[in-house]
Amino acid sequence: MIGPYPGKTKRRKTGARHGTERMAWTMKRFFRLFSLAAALCMVFVFTASAETAAPIYSAEDLFTSRDLKQTADLAGAVAYTVSDGEDIHIASSGVYVLTGTAAEVTVYVEAGKDDKVQLVLDGVSITNAASPAIWVKTADKVFMTVSGDSALAVTGDFTADGGKADGVIFSKTDLTLNGTAALTIASAGNGIVCKDDLKITGGAVTVTAKSKAIEANDSIRISDGTLVLTAGTDGLHTENDEDDAKGYVYIGGGSLTIQAGDDGIHAASVVQIDGGSLAIKAGEGIEGTYIQINGGTVNIQSADDGINAARKSGAYTPTVEINGGEITVVMASGDTDGIDSNGNIIVNGGVISVTGNSTFDYDGYAQYNGGTIIANGQQISYIPNQMMGGGRRGVRGR
Repeated sequence: MIGPYPGKTKRRKTGARHGTERMAWTMKRFFRLFSLAAALCMVFVFTASAETAAPIYSAEDLFTSRDLKQTADLAGAVAYTVSDGEDIHIASSGVYVLTGTAAEVTVYVEAGKDDKVQLVLDGVSITNAASPAIWVKTADKVFMTVSGDSALAVTGDFTADGGKADGVIFSKTDLTLNGTAALTIASAGNGIVCKDDLKITGGAVTVTAKSKAIEANDSIRISDGTLVLTAGTDGLHTENDEDDAKGYVYIGGGSLTIQAGDDGIHAASVVQIDGGSLAIKAGEGIEGTYIQINGGTVNIQSADDGINAARKSGAYTPTVEINGGEITVVMASGDTDGIDSNGNIIVNGGVISVTGNSTFDYDGYAQYNGGTIIANGQQISYIPNQMMGGGRRGVRGR
């Protein structure tokens, strides 16, 4: 019989020797196929990762034209001048202008579920001991437009009233802050609390709070404005116990200066920065599950981690993804990390400068596709990794 190779005669193999050789050939083929499959999987994983450079959220989907309008249409508006001890109750849609100076006053919004209410703060000043200055109980949405420099304050512990309303501005529904003037908020507890979506699109907002400066359940969305936040705990805080995909922070522009005892920015799910200028001095600068930076200028001084992707939401894999912008992180000495991920780190662009003992730390994979990385003043072409016991490893760019 002619064998598989020219000039050779095929010999029949029998017995244990034949079985052993056949098993060896089968195992060899299996390992070759396994290695090929593993290589293809790695290519797929890293290619898929590189394609995640698309923004998670789009500003066009997050803000309406009315959100972005910085003035109110005053035709048909109702005017209120606040007086000591006299609460104001707003029960229907419309535009309401608030002026004057008073103590122990709460402006209540108790409108219908489909009503949109616009409050115009035209040089109003309210100081309370234990209740919110503005309390939105029911409405479809409330716009708060600052047209004259205004101030709101709560000096003591908030009183429980059918569930603790623990913010100087407290809203159970969607809330948009905008305007052309300054709003100053001081609180012995939280500054602004929103149980739905909170948007800031203009004005100059200064918050000094013993606890959180700005807190929302579903999202905090910032497109413009000037924010100066001083907080005992978190500067911006979002968290939703019922929906893992919510509890996110989006920043598309504006100027933010944050000094916080705990986190400068804390989101259960996503922190996305597309633009703006951020200066953060905090225990941790930015914390979330998926942190995506596409643009803007971010400067962080932290006592602990600068940017930390932690497992706070089951909807996302912990990831720090940097596609653009200028990021500067300076950490305190000790067991701190500049950019720390409990999962992955992906760098596609931008300029990243990290100064500290451990510049990068990740538990999953790292991918360096582009951009500039400067670690402790030296430009490098890879993403280093701080390992337990002080060791280091890193992934170089392609």
